[in-house]
Amino acid sequence: MSRIVHTAAAQMGPISKSETRRDTVKRLIELMREAKGRGAELVVFTELALTTFFPRWMIEDEAELDSWYESEMPGPETRALFEEAAKLGVGFYLGYAELVNEGGRRRRFNTSILVDRSGNIVGKYRKVHLPGHSEPQAGRTHQHLEKRYFEPGNMGFGVWRAFGGVMGMCICNDRRWPETYRVMGLQGVEMVMLGYNTPYDHTGHKDIDSLTQFHNHLSMQAGAYQNSTWVIGTAKCGVEEGSNMVGQSAIIAPSGEIVAQSYSLEDEIITARCDLDLGKRYRETIFNFGKHREPEAYRLIVERKGAIPPAE
Repeated sequence: MSRIVHTAAAQMGPISKSETRRDTVKRLIELMREAKGRGAELVVFTELALTTFFPRWMIEDEAELDSWYESEMPGPETRALFEEAAKLGVGFYLGYAELVNEGGRRRRFNTSILVDRSGNIVGKYRKVHLPGHSEPQAGRTHQHLEKRYFEPGNMGFGVWRAFGGVMGMCICNDRRWPETYRVMGLQGVEMVMLGYNTPYDHTGHKDIDSLTQFHNHLSMQAGAYQNSTWVIGTAKCGVEEGSNMVGQSAIIAPSGEIVAQSYSLEDEIITARCDLDLGKRYRETIFNFGKHREPEAYRLIVERKGAIPPAE
């Protein structure tokens, strides 16, 4: 019997710097309601879905910086989203900036959570692969200071049993790194959810930046196919506070095929009927790790590290 998860990617258009949490949560609820109306039982929101992408600015005032983070989840301004999810019987993935006290100090993470259809948090992930810089860069119209405002995630790439399958999470730049998917793939992941806020001009090299849309899908499709998993990629997109951000939210099958894709740079719902057993068929044939993957080869590479002479 097939295991079907009716899934939605809830793309978001720009969030202005002046937009309040309550206003943003209202947008999320409207997207969730639309997704429910189209049969979805799981909605994947984007990275930093509650605020504008604040790492594009240098923020030196500590109180101002704190205002972009959530110190509890749900909190007073986000609780309505959880209540609506429980009312509708819809689960969700949500990305946000997290401020916590751990190990006797204040810590900041780029975080996502997985919430079940009863409105309960069943999983948390903290972004591992932080792009950008820790100090402002001269000549940039918009900064990319994720390394200044977040620590690398300290939870690794976990998976959770939910929605009748094995679910995983990552965030934005994580999608470009093969180990993101492979670590979850080795744990039998069947669906990877990820949100992203990706600008067009993030490298400063026009030849690379012109391929942003191609690379966006390439990385997610490769991760899906090589690890026999569904990938749900949800964008924050459009022109946000003068920064051009890519859309292309997509639902990708374990075959690597895009089965649903957004067409706008605004708030938009796309949906797909995701059969988790499709990934099982790939894991039992082409990507049967137990039969065809050779971990011994990786051990030899590690042992030989440094054996290649440096370039002159």
